[in-house]
Amino acid sequence: MAATTSKVKWVSGLRFIGASGSGHGVIMDGSQSDDPDGSLGPSPMEMLLLGLGGCSGIDVVHILERMRQPVEDCQVELSAERAAEPPRVFTSIRALYTVTGAGLSESRVAEAVRLSADKYCSASVMLGKAVTITREIKVIDTNASGEADAAE
Repeated sequence: MAATTSKVKWVSGLRFIGASGSGHGVIMDGSQSDDPDGSLGPSPMEMLLLGLGGCSGIDVVHILERMRQPVEDCQVELSAERAAEPPRVFTSIRALYTVTGAGLSESRVAEAVRLSADKYCSASVMLGKAVTITREIKVIDTNASGEADAAE
């Protein structure tokens, strides 16, 4: 079994610097909006959403490329509802995948999102055991004239 490592170090207030085992860093900030210094980075819960979006987005692009689909852009917009009382866990997550390309197949985009959600994205499979995740797709077909056609 492969191990993944990371380390977080307290800086000040409710700020931590995170370091991944691959050598990348990020500032996480749990400061409230009334903090005089302002927030310097995403909160840890925002990092969970970012991780879910990144993990799944990588999968979707990779799967579509293997399907020989002409992906020009892929965005995953995430929104989550949280419990009112501690622990303020996510109670639902919504992911909107907007995939752009000339001649993209909507059914193939849907299949790529499904494969990511059910089989390949570790974050999605893990979070899905604790919270309901709904997924929607929007396919934007850039045709030869440069105009965009959208299908949901």
